[in-house]
Amino acid sequence: MARVVRCGLIQARNVSGPEAGLPAIKKAMVRRHVELIEQAARNKVRILCLQELFYGPYFCAEQEPRWYELTEPVPDGPTVARMRKLARKHGMAMVVPIYEQEQAGIYYNTAAVIDADGKYLGKYRKTHIPHCKPGFWEKFYFRPGNLGYPVFETAFAKIGVYICYDRHFPEGARALGLQGAEIVFNPSATVAGLSEYLWKLEQPAHAVANGYFVGAINRVGVEAPWNIGEFYGQSYFCDPRGQIVAEGPRDEDAVVVADLDLSQIDEVRATWQFFRDRRPDAYGALVAP
Repeated sequence: MARVVRCGLIQARNVSGPEAGLPAIKKAMVRRHVELIEQAARNKVRILCLQELFYGPYFCAEQEPRWYELTEPVPDGPTVARMRKLARKHGMAMVVPIYEQEQAGIYYNTAAVIDADGKYLGKYRKTHIPHCKPGFWEKFYFRPGNLGYPVFETAFAKIGVYICYDRHFPEGARALGLQGAEIVFNPSATVAGLSEYLWKLEQPAHAVANGYFVGAINRVGVEAPWNIGEFYGQSYFCDPRGQIVAEGPRDEDAVVVADLDLSQIDEVRATWQFFRDRRPDAYGALVAP
């Protein structure tokens, strides 16, 4: 029997430069995303994911302590509180990626998960933290996540979150599948020339290997003054067979919407018994130092 859930992904460009000041940048980006959330609601989206660090530019292109001022506690900060109200208003579960402060000097790249009644379900902290050219200096800003790979049971589906650079590591993707995720969302910020050749390769492979749906998000545009490259959009959903079923444009703000039939998960796993045939007893070398 079909079990269809309408899901959405928001991809957006930064709407103001860093010279505007951090409060103004944050206010403008939240305002823009509220407009796109309302658009998703009009399209009857039931689960919606925002892009990585959605309320600002990709500030990791430089190493400046001033960006620490964008941090908030989770779930007790103002952004999560506002998104909980919107989730409740629209009956929509949401994944909200923000810059989290656990305490002074301890910061994480985090996604808060909110159910359709506005209840805060928990959070995922980005596990794998890059520090590489061109301009991905994330170890300056984030500690590695320490919450494992939680799966959240929303009103519509069991969902997991994997953030940006995490997608290059199959181990967490498998952990999410083993813990029952039906849809895995990967909010990202990545530029052409660095990762585009992998963008439609790795995550469909995760979907196939684990028999679940993936929603992959990338922001759009070139962000001054850093100009580390073009954030090339093309957010998409793929199904458990690795087929892309909906895709956003390369250079425009968009709400990417897809109707995902979760009954396809059982069909695929009945054919490809990867979970049955895996050999954890033989994988010790994978976690050796």
